[in-house]
Amino acid sequence: MKRTNDGIGGAYGSHGTHGAPLGANLLALRSHNTALVLDLLRTAGAEGISRLELAERTGLTPQAVSKITARLRADGLAAEAGHRASTGGKPRTVLRLVPEAGHAVGVHLDRDEVRAVLVDLDGTVVDRRRAPLDLGAGEEAVLARVAGTAGALRTPGAAGTDRPPLGVGVALPGPLDHERGVLHRVTGFPEWDGFPLRDALARRLGVPVVVDKDTNAAALGLAVGGEGGSFAYLHLGTGLGAGLVIGGSVHRGARTGAGEFGHQVIQLDGPRCGCGDRGCVEALCLGAVGRGETEEAARVLGAGAANLVGLLDIDRVLLGGRTIEGDPEVFARGVRAVLDARARRTGDAAVPVRVVGGEVAEGAAQLVLAPVFGRGDG
Repeated sequence: MKRTNDGIGGAYGSHGTHGAPLGANLLALRSHNTALVLDLLRTAGAEGISRLELAERTGLTPQAVSKITARLRADGLAAEAGHRASTGGKPRTVLRLVPEAGHAVGVHLDRDEVRAVLVDLDGTVVDRRRAPLDLGAGEEAVLARVAGTAGALRTPGAAGTDRPPLGVGVALPGPLDHERGVLHRVTGFPEWDGFPLRDALARRLGVPVVVDKDTNAAALGLAVGGEGGSFAYLHLGTGLGAGLVIGGSVHRGARTGAGEFGHQVIQLDGPRCGCGDRGCVEALCLGAVGRGETEEAARVLGAGAANLVGLLDIDRVLLGGRTIEGDPEVFARGVRAVLDARARRTGDAAVPVRVVGGEVAEGAAQLVLAPVFGRGDG
């Protein structure tokens, strides 16, 4: 891994506990089958899972599973977790994931601050940092602040045993091109239009970087954490956006631009929005918040959510973000009232609404970890 003085390279060593190199090559791992096995090891938790069970649940041959688990053990990613009684033969050896064998960094790049977390393979946060940020300060200042904040993260344990992270997931306000890691006209900051953030950060940090919208990252984190089915995560902070999970997968759209929820126009002659249009949900909602009219902000948010429910017929609406967290009951009650009124008019079942503590930076780390465990969401 490239060494840097201002980025992640200065915070991590290059080898695992047994001398096996760990790092960027593990982002994609060796095969889809390896990812399937890793995912089952992670799901099994501390109890572990036997090779026979791995073969049965993956459809792989016992020989293939043995080869994969041998490689994972050699890399320090899997270890024995004891023995389990079997019907008629010797007790089966069970294996478990070694969560501390690899880490990912998640960065939430907001308009006024940057938050960074370091998570292990289980997604458990082992360190976190935050720092003030001015997204309009220019690319050099922003990149340096991101690198410095992420570079300050440390894995637990003695000095010298840290390993390079598998990669860095960066989440920030959209719109942007997730596949190429290129920003578009971030609302309020048009100067970022066309900036190749992924490649610029990868050069500075010396590890693979994945870039996505903050709402998508948060939605991915929720899905990985057990939110099944189809849902919309509405994030109200310095802006307003949505992360859409359809059938268990993050929906980004043909141009990776889905979820620009805040810029649906619901009042044709409304106030000017930072995007240049008038009467956007974001402008109306943040305007009400700025005036201290939280109940009105919740009602506006509910109107936008009702449009989304009518369009996509999703299972539930989840709310998060700094502004929501400031008055969660008012926002949940206000959005729920609008959706319940819609359900009564249409005769449909009411759509559940609740506030979640989805941390965007933790979801950003899942942009790196999800593909490692065979999920295409990342």
